Amino acid sequence: MDTSPHDLPHLFRQLGLPSSPADIDAFVSSHRLPPGTTLPLAAFWTPAQAALLTEGLCADADWSEAIDELATRLS
Repeated sequence: MDTSPHDLPHLFRQLGLPSSPADIDAFVSSHRLPPGTTLPLAAFWTPAQAALLTEGLCADADWSEAIDELATRLS
C-alpha cells in the first residue's frame, strides 16, 4: 500500500522533476498549458510522464488532486 503523501512536491518527484517549492514555481513560470489542452497531452511531458498523469486522472487516483492543482497553476 502506498502511504506517501500525494501532494504537488511528491507528484513532481514521481514525474522525475526537481520538487522544492522554488523548483515547482520555476517550472510553472516556464511552462504554460495551452487552452483546451489537458495536462497529460501538453507537449512538454515525456511519454512516461504523460502516462503517469493520464493514469492518475483516469483512475481518479490519489494523485488526481495534485494533478488538478498543477493543471490549474499551468493554466
